[in-house]
Amino acid sequence: MSQDITHHPKIAMADSVSESNQALIEEFINQIPEDNLAALSTSPITICQLVDGRRLVCPMPLLKTKVALRTVPPHQSLYVVATDPNSQADIRAFCQHSPELELRLAQAELKSTPSDTIFHFIITKTDSN
Repeated sequence: MSQDITHHPKIAMADSVSESNQALIEEFINQIPEDNLAALSTSPITICQLVDGRRLVCPMPLLKTKVALRTVPPHQSLYVVATDPNSQADIRAFCQHSPELELRLAQAELKSTPSDTIFHFIITKTDSN
């Protein structure tokens, strides 16, 4: 069973997501421009986990993402946030080289300084390993 995120009918959360992580994910999603969320594919997204890579430097956001993806069931998604600019290239490249992964969202939330920028990713596992 999953629960729709308020104002985003294409995005739902699996019951396995803790309440605190649900609140964080909703907060992050609300910071993404509506146009970018509208551009997501027509198939719904069910987020089952969050990787909070804020304040972690390369390669830790990518390593935490790889570990978390081990437990993501097929056709469900992992929400990743990071502040290290290298994570954007690392996670994109990792998804491009992994046929069972689909990068559904890669969005930079620009702030006043580069160190304040938050990178958002939604990665869907399309097939079992």
